[in-house]
Amino acid sequence: MTCSPNSREPSEDPVIGILGGMGPAATADFFSKLTSSTRASRDQEHRRVVIWSDPTVPDRSDALAGLAPDPTPWLVRGANALKAAGATVVAIPCNTAHAFVPRITEATGIEVVHMIDEVAKLVAGWRPAMSTVGLLATTGTVRARLYQTWMDARGTRVVVPGVEDQDEAVMRSVRAIKAGTFGASHRERLLRCCADLIEHGAQAIIAGCTEIPLAIGQRDLDVPLIDPAQVLAEAVLKRTETTPG
Repeated sequence: MTCSPNSREPSEDPVIGILGGMGPAATADFFSKLTSSTRASRDQEHRRVVIWSDPTVPDRSDALAGLAPDPTPWLVRGANALKAAGATVVAIPCNTAHAFVPRITEATGIEVVHMIDEVAKLVAGWRPAMSTVGLLATTGTVRARLYQTWMDARGTRVVVPGVEDQDEAVMRSVRAIKAGTFGASHRERLLRCCADLIEHGAQAIIAGCTEIPLAIGQRDLDVPLIDPAQVLAEAVLKRTETTPG
């Protein structure tokens, strides 16, 4: 059998697994970002992708607060399904789910590209350096100190909304996006929350819940808006680069 110069056996290519469904709209948005960030001029130059979208995974924030079942069995089942389908590396477009990544990797042995670590590395590499960033994330992500831990390790301080803004602006908006009821009033609350974080020293805002970029964009802010899903998409693509044989 002869092969054209631009072809190779399918088994030679990496397969990206997307462990999603948390929520479905964020998973679809991540796949769109993965596709649009790929340097390709034809179908065959895109990555092979397997998506496991399981919206039955228990709420990660509630689980961290002891109000819902531990989602680890659902996440492990999804990671194993991706592995069985041929995935060689996994991306999880859910910030709060990263609290459970060590358990996933321990149980499955599959490589998970850590979205929060990738964001922390990106911010640490910016020049001039940023000393403080603001975080819009689920209450579970905030309380688990996921971003605080990774950012502190690289010398960046994280400021978060007050209790009222966290509930009324951030969590209410996240729930509305998941329910398909997001409107102008939710957006206004989010933007006021961003303004408050900037007033408290934030030089950039991290959209630390994958629903947030579905609500506000860079055009809405005077400081950089960091979209972790976009950062993750670019990191996964870099991790799975191949050299044509």
